[in-house]
Amino acid sequence: MTNRPMDQDDTLEDFKPRRITLNDVEKTVHVSGQGPAVIVMAEMPGISPHVARFARWVRDAGFTVYMPSLFGRDGAVATAEDGADVFRRACVSAEFRAFAGGGSSPVTQWLRALARLAHQECGGPGTGAIGMCFTGNFALSMMLEPAMLAPVLAQPSLPLDNPAGVESPPEELAAVRERLEREDLTVLAYRFQGDAFCQAQRFAAYSEALGERFDTRTLPDSAAAAEVPPFFSKHVPTPHSVVTAHLVDEAGSPTLAARDEILGFFRQRLTESS
Repeated sequence: MTNRPMDQDDTLEDFKPRRITLNDVEKTVHVSGQGPAVIVMAEMPGISPHVARFARWVRDAGFTVYMPSLFGRDGAVATAEDGADVFRRACVSAEFRAFAGGGSSPVTQWLRALARLAHQECGGPGTGAIGMCFTGNFALSMMLEPAMLAPVLAQPSLPLDNPAGVESPPEELAAVRERLEREDLTVLAYRFQGDAFCQAQRFAAYSEALGERFDTRTLPDSAAAAEVPPFFSKHVPTPHSVVTAHLVDEAGSPTLAARDEILGFFRQRLTESS
């Protein structure tokens, strides 16, 4: 994969932008690659060069990447102000439930339909997905779609107002746990130890709800990159984005090891079992 600057807008020219209508809602989805499908859901404030880099790693590992545009300007390095505006709009959008008590975000129904479509288009045993930050829990909610086999939660940050809260309602968690146990599946989850937006209490709550099927990794804060984009520099005061903005792209780094583990998880679930 060609090295690209992370401090300049990404043209995403190696992705095909598709307008996909599901459940009477149309969204742009950037698609690239061949092989079983993996849905890469961006963190705040959108599909940044760091998110696109991770999507390319997934693609180059032998998968078809579906990267839906859920918020922000695709490919942009957002300024601190623009990123904050994207965040505020998402918090009041009907598609997202950013605060405790609201249940799963309605957009997860569209994403489940996308997982079903991607599986139909790409074949293989099923589909994988990774959610990050604001979208972190979405991959778990997508497990209500039978085509979803490999969910990864990277620093799931909702609800924003309750560190011990989880976005999924109890009946959804019960259904997901039943499926995980019945089909011998697992959920991979990552966070930094000092992350202010995804604290240990949240992982504890998920572990209580899902048991040993919720497989967690907590990275030391010292493993995070020191140089981050403007939005993170101003609005994200702690290590947060394990495989994107805070990833250290150097051999031996814990964040790069996390990336490799995620790619291996997708490979095991989506290719080796086919």
